[in-house]
Amino acid sequence: MFDAQSAPAPLRLDEVRLTLPSAAGPVEILRGVSFTVDPGERVAVVGPSGSGKSSLIAVAAGLERPTSGKVRLFGEDLSGLNEDRRARLRRGRVSLVFQSFHLLPNMTAEENVSAPLEIARERGATKLAREWLDRVGLTSRLRHYPHQLSGGEQQRVALARALAAKPQLLFADEPTGNLDAANAAQVAELILDLTAETGAALVLVTHDEHLAARADRVARMADGRMVEPQVAGA
Repeated sequence: MFDAQSAPAPLRLDEVRLTLPSAAGPVEILRGVSFTVDPGERVAVVGPSGSGKSSLIAVAAGLERPTSGKVRLFGEDLSGLNEDRRARLRRGRVSLVFQSFHLLPNMTAEENVSAPLEIARERGATKLAREWLDRVGLTSRLRHYPHQLSGGEQQRVALARALAAKPQLLFADEPTGNLDAANAAQVAELILDLTAETGAALVLVTHDEHLAARADRVARMADGRMVEPQVAGA
């Protein structure tokens, strides 16, 4: 049985820097970011455009290597792992939801959720996919393809796909950014409620201050740095 109290922090960044090349010369994206997420904690990361929020997600998830500093996922230092080993570390433990839905256009909603489960050899993948689509309110849309779904429905499929894997850590990068106000509110509610229900830790990048205030903690970024984190609503 998973013991959140004895488990290492799902995510820890220590003095992480990211510098990328550009036509005008090197650009510092992250400037010594230190950041920790505890088991089951829901953290909202906010800040102006260009402050480094999405780069933080990419580095934290092991999708981008930092220029310097340490990134630890579940206590393991990513700097010593190649791309395949980072992928294996994430498998079944880390899920991501992006502003763009990244659904496979030639698969139905049910197939988009069940396919990763089948690849992971999860027993009852189709049944589990249907259960999660029901939990996000899409029971009547199982056989619909992405082009037949609204933006809000597509993002709910993406969320069902992410959580059906039972991750210990969910990264959500502006998951409501492409949605109208009504759909954004619905998706936000689902992300917060379902991560609380499953016990998954959440790192939620958002511009929505009202959404951020519902997290357990708000961490603010500015100019590639992490401003002192604070309790949500403080």
